Amino acid sequence: MPTRGVVYVHSTPLAVCSHVEWAIARVLVAPVNLEWTAQPVDPGARRAECGWTGRPGTGAELAAALRQWPMIRFEVTEEPSPGADGERFMYVPGRGLFRATVGAAGDIQLGEDRLRSIMAGARAPEALAHALDKALGTAWDAELEPYRYAGDGAPVTLLTRVG
Repeated sequence: MPTRGVVYVHSTPLAVCSHVEWAIARVLVAPVNLEWTAQPVDPGARRAECGWTGRPGTGAELAAALRQWPMIRFEVTEEPSPGADGERFMYVPGRGLFRATVGAAGDIQLGEDRLRSIMAGARAPEALAHALDKALGTAWDAELEPYRYAGDGAPVTLLTRVG
C-alpha cells in the first residue's frame, strides 16, 4: 500500500543542489528536477520542496540519503498508511537527525513506554520538561522555524517512487 510525504530542503549551498536531487532520485528511482529558490534566512543558500509517493519506509530512506551532506537543513515527512505509522525527520547541522512517529494530523506521538521512561528518569519538574522537549524535537523545530517561514508560498514539486 503506497504512502506519501514531503521533502523540505530548507537550506543548502548552491553547489550541493544537484547532489540533493540525485540523492532523492536514487531513493525514488525516478528523475528529480527541483525548483530551487533563494533562502532569505541564509544568503547564498537555496531551498526546495517536493511531495512524493512510495512504499512505507521511503521517508526514512530519503532522510538517510540527505544526511550525507552535513551542511544542509531538511525535513522529511511520511504520512501514516495501513499497518505503518507516519514519520517525521528533521536535520539541523551540528544537532543531527531527529526522528519521531506522527499521527494522522501530523502531531508527534510518544508511546506509553517512552513516556513512562521519561517520567521515571525525571528527578524534578524541570528535568521532566526538558526530557519532553527533547522527545518532541523542540530544539530542531526552533532552529528550523525561520527557514520554514521563509519558504511560505514557494513552489512544490510532486514526485512518485516507481521502484
